[in-house]
Amino acid sequence: MKYVYSFGGGRAEGDGSMKDVLGGKGSGLAEMSRAGLPVPPGFTIATSVCTIYFEGQQKIPESIQKEIDKATKQLEKQMGKKLGDAKDPLLVSVRSGAKFSMPGMMNTILNLGLNDVTTEGLSAKSGNPRFAYDCYRRFIQMFGAVALDINMEKFDHIFDARKAKVKAKQDTDLNADDLKAVIADYKKLVRKETGKPFPEDPLVQLTLARDAVFRSWWNPKACYYRKMEKIPDEIGTAANVQAMVFGNMGETSGTGVGFTRDPGTGEKVFYGEFLMNAQGEDVVAGIRTPRPIADLENELPEAYAQLREITTNLEHHYKDMQDFEFTIEESKLYMLQTRNGKRTGPAAVRIAVAMVEEGMIEKREAVMRVTPAQLDQLLHPVFDVKTLRDLVKLTTGISASPGAAVGRVAFSSEDAIIMCESGPVLLVRKETTPDDIHGMDVAKGILTAVGGKSSHAAVVARGMGRPCVVGAGSIRIDEAKKVFTAQVGGKTVRVKAGDFISLDGTTGDVYLGQAKSVEPDVTHDYVGKFMGWTDEFRGKFGIRANADIPRDAKVARQYGAEGIGLCRTEHMFFAEDRLPFVQAMILARDEKTRRQALAKLLPMQRSDFAGLFKAMDGYPVVIRTLDPPLHEFLPKRENLMVDVARLPHLDIKGKKELSARYNIPVKDLKKALAELLDRVEELHEFNPMLGHRGCRLGVSYPEITEMQSRAIFEAAVQVAKKGVKVLPEIMIPLIGSVEELENQKKIVDRVAGEVFAKAGQTVHYMVGTMIEIPRAALTADRVAGVAEFFSFGTNDLTQTTMGLSRDDYTKFQKDYEREKIFKADPFAVLDQEGVGKLIEFAVKAGRGARKNLEVGICGEHGGEPSSVQFCYRIGMDYVSCSPYRVPIARLAAAQGAISGGSVISGTA
Repeated sequence: MKYVYSFGGGRAEGDGSMKDVLGGKGSGLAEMSRAGLPVPPGFTIATSVCTIYFEGQQKIPESIQKEIDKATKQLEKQMGKKLGDAKDPLLVSVRSGAKFSMPGMMNTILNLGLNDVTTEGLSAKSGNPRFAYDCYRRFIQMFGAVALDINMEKFDHIFDARKAKVKAKQDTDLNADDLKAVIADYKKLVRKETGKPFPEDPLVQLTLARDAVFRSWWNPKACYYRKMEKIPDEIGTAANVQAMVFGNMGETSGTGVGFTRDPGTGEKVFYGEFLMNAQGEDVVAGIRTPRPIADLENELPEAYAQLREITTNLEHHYKDMQDFEFTIEESKLYMLQTRNGKRTGPAAVRIAVAMVEEGMIEKREAVMRVTPAQLDQLLHPVFDVKTLRDLVKLTTGISASPGAAVGRVAFSSEDAIIMCESGPVLLVRKETTPDDIHGMDVAKGILTAVGGKSSHAAVVARGMGRPCVVGAGSIRIDEAKKVFTAQVGGKTVRVKAGDFISLDGTTGDVYLGQAKSVEPDVTHDYVGKFMGWTDEFRGKFGIRANADIPRDAKVARQYGAEGIGLCRTEHMFFAEDRLPFVQAMILARDEKTRRQALAKLLPMQRSDFAGLFKAMDGYPVVIRTLDPPLHEFLPKRENLMVDVARLPHLDIKGKKELSARYNIPVKDLKKALAELLDRVEELHEFNPMLGHRGCRLGVSYPEITEMQSRAIFEAAVQVAKKGVKVLPEIMIPLIGSVEELENQKKIVDRVAGEVFAKAGQTVHYMVGTMIEIPRAALTADRVAGVAEFFSFGTNDLTQTTMGLSRDDYTKFQKDYEREKIFKADPFAVLDQEGVGKLIEFAVKAGRGARKNLEVGICGEHGGEPSSVQFCYRIGMDYVSCSPYRVPIARLAAAQGAISGGSVISGTA
């Protein structure tokens, strides 16, 4: 088996199709060499050697080492130079390069081969001592940091001290003698830090550099990047050894990076930066301010023209935007890299559409090129990166809902409601509860100290399209004192109510102060054109939205939703004008009193449903009957116990505060609070998720199901009479047996008959169920005998199948991720091996009993791309997700259709 592949000089042992073996950089160098482009010769050590290195206790087998030695000798022969030659030394770079682009995550070393002797040879050969010593000091610094693990800042301190001593403003102001002094101090630092002198033997340097590149595969930032981009750990990185060319040989030399199109906007412009008399890291490290690449035409017009021609041809060859690196040595152009360039979401869509219109790619390829994460960027504001540089980063939590938000800190929903009248607010809570819905509604973003991507804050924020960061465990929130603290650079930073913070729900970063945000531009024709293509490919597979109020339904339609797949009626009950009636219904001790409270809720619910039906004219609306346990609508048990104990000791001001909080007259507080506490105690459950909720409430209190059914059908008839096409689907939640569904369906059908008879008009409706209990899935054939549709509630189905609480899982989630027990958070990405098999079984069993059974999914997974593709593959009719994730689901479904339902991942 071959492990080392040479390239350069118009030939190569590999080619552009060998990314698995050579990595992206190595395959690009091989392909450019084969095309006869000016590529400095070198060789690529295959990605598999990285794996072998770690499996062999960080050692390379002798057989592979011999291949490397042979390739090194071949490179020396090709260049007419030798490593370590005193008069005309060969110098090389050693760079990482995985299959997928991981910019800046791994290591690079330039000018390898220099030592005290070869530096003098380079000086004499070039006739430029400053250039030679500049290369040497760069090499010691890079090698020391990368291969010897010395903190880069220690080298920077020495270099900056020398600049200060001689009053040099720019690096280039240091002369050869200054650089000699820097080199001497660098070497002292190496001996001090390692206990050994700087290695002088170029072959030893090469071995240490190669090993350092392999080790960088597992550095923390590379690991985090792979996790973020879903790049497999096992693929490893290649190591590319390439003859050096020098952009720091004077004013006819330079170096730069560029793109064949603007990676930020997708505009078809030649985009990039360069520096004269510099090496590659100067451009990317910000040591000097680069110049726009267009200026190169004035400096070196022939090299610029050649660069334009080469990069244009590369884009046509690869049929994608190219990210390239180049060096010009004494007016001669060399290409050091080309690869498909990273790009923003707006740029990805624009480039994909443009390349179809230019005849470069087909629509199918364009749809596959844009990742769901890139499309998501089009739907949410983003921060202007330049404004973040002046702000203090407070913490990084879990990115739960994308977008950028700036506002003043509010520590309670009540404060948020008041504060929002005078400007934007960010709600900061240890955790949120359903009671916080009002504050979340008015807040521009949400930050919590605990919770994961499926916590209450995360789920609700995504549904609202609010940026949200959860699980920011490094901050300490004191809600009573209305302050939170964060540790920054060893110091405690206090953030008070009313202070401005900036929250990035895409990255999870939170900053002190006000960053500027940029609204993504979704008005261009290319966005609509691209989404039209996704709909062509996904065919009849439907995309619905989870929406509880008409406003959300309208947003869903704007984003292309073809109906509502989940209307959670309990969210309507939390409105301030309704909660007292809901609580009165719960506190009722008899059916008559309970019906009186429900009668007051009926017109409110009817109005809500009418609004949804109007917004979804001609599209189905799935309405779930009341699901959560009743205690969620009442004050917290612990808070009530405290207030009952405090009451006798409060002055009139304190009693008035309690009166306002509970909506109880001061004179009735003692009796009413005691009764309220008694009722809360009665409703208290040890495991409410598996307690008295869902269809079980309807069985115990059939009048609740009656009221909701009546509101649905009265609204449907009312709207239908106005010419709106109404398609209601009533969903009974949390059934474990067909008998529960039968019980509730009888009520629904009876009420429908009563309403239709009174109105003199009927509407077509369906009654189905939410499959979220394993027993319901396992008995799907019997359930389908009654249910006209299934909707899989994968949030609870994941909990009940895996025996895993989504609220408590976050406490040990990092342990499971570290030990790779779970490939992904099962509440964010559907567990296809376990929960998925149960779903697939239920779909087959249900359709076996009822051929025309409608099947969909309405859990959080309905907007997650790989989960959507799973749903497509097993033959579901639709997925339902938050309104703001509808375009992502449309794209994921199209990609699933194109790939035959297999999982798609993108890295562009």
